[in-house]
Amino acid sequence: MDNLVSKIEALLFIYGEPLEAEKIAKILGLKELEIKEGLVLLEEELKKEARGLMLVQDKNKVQLATKPEFSKLLEDVTKQEFTEALTPAALETLSIVAYAGPVTRADLEYIRGVNSSFTLRALLMRGLVEREADPKRGNAYIYSASFDLLRHLGLSKNEDLPEYQKYKSLVGQLHQELENKNQAEVT
Repeated sequence: MDNLVSKIEALLFIYGEPLEAEKIAKILGLKELEIKEGLVLLEEELKKEARGLMLVQDKNKVQLATKPEFSKLLEDVTKQEFTEALTPAALETLSIVAYAGPVTRADLEYIRGVNSSFTLRALLMRGLVEREADPKRGNAYIYSASFDLLRHLGLSKNEDLPEYQKYKSLVGQLHQELENKNQAEVT
């Protein structure tokens, strides 16, 4: 069960958004009951004082979150971020969203090769990126450049970005590779 708990924790961490137990079970190739037992064990482990995370559960969805006692620390970090210039990771993420958008977080992370939850959250809070429900998947979001970003850059639309068509084409190729990979895994 320890290995299962670790797998669930890693999955919740990388996903960054609420997941249904049923989806976790499907991803891990297990029964939903096994996942629920693993979630109970994970919740017990996270309740230990030395841990900074907790499980938030609502109906049949679960998500990792920081414990409330760390809210002041995280608030200070977030405020500090707004006074600093964008990090290279934030600039990279913002560029991909601007050229590839609307883009899912999964596609963005496939392109970047790393978890982008925190970076996307920071860009959303700064008003540089917008998100809306993904029409293809009700439990996911798609991200695009905000009007504020376009206005700040002096652009009237994304297509006015330098070499937009070239990079949009490259992103389209990567997206097609991802779709092919996902279809190959399903069959």
